Amino acid sequence: MPNLAEPLDRVTEVRGKGRKNNPEKTREGILQAAIAEFVQQGLSGARVDAIAERTHTSKRMIYYYFGSKEQLYVEVLEKLYGDIRNTEDKLHLAELAPLEAIRRTVEFAFDHHDRNVDFVRIVSIENIHHGEYVKKSSAIRSMSNNMLLSLAEILRHGAEQGLFRDGIDPLDLHLFISSFCFYRISNRHTFGEIFQIDLTDEQVKQRHKQMICEAVLRYIQR
Repeated sequence: MPNLAEPLDRVTEVRGKGRKNNPEKTREGILQAAIAEFVQQGLSGARVDAIAERTHTSKRMIYYYFGSKEQLYVEVLEKLYGDIRNTEDKLHLAELAPLEAIRRTVEFAFDHHDRNVDFVRIVSIENIHHGEYVKKSSAIRSMSNNMLLSLAEILRHGAEQGLFRDGIDPLDLHLFISSFCFYRISNRHTFGEIFQIDLTDEQVKQRHKQMICEAVLRYIQR
């Protein structure tokens, strides 16, 4: 919705462009350009002018859709977290046997982090800001809580079938999985240089994926 306090000519200009260029496509293009800018420059160094240049649009258009650079950054966070949660939903884990569901969960987390370096970088940037902007998003909390509820159901079914230990906290398990998958991307340059290992090598990736799957399954099984 337009800000009623905006000058009429600004609203008219943006509405006209939106109708011509497809508002949803324009909005998505701005978000993608913002991801690239925030990844390269961080929140403090990112410039709305640069995002406008990347999208061949105007600052006025960006402010119309997002209000401010900070709100654009929040919506970038929501998009990136939403991408991982929406893809998780498409795995239909509830339809799988508990052991297979956990294995698929771990493999998905590993692959998603490996293929989405921008997600890892943006989350690292947000941690530099002490999670200040994640706090402003109820959508991210809601999506993440739904993921934990799904994981809790898998653990419950596994325990009822005598496969998993009782009392495993789904949040602890999520942290266990995410920490390994995240660290090997966030620290791959320093870790790789110090220990002279190429974490992008396909054989290394497959070995690490198998390792985290086995570690998680051994942790949760009776």
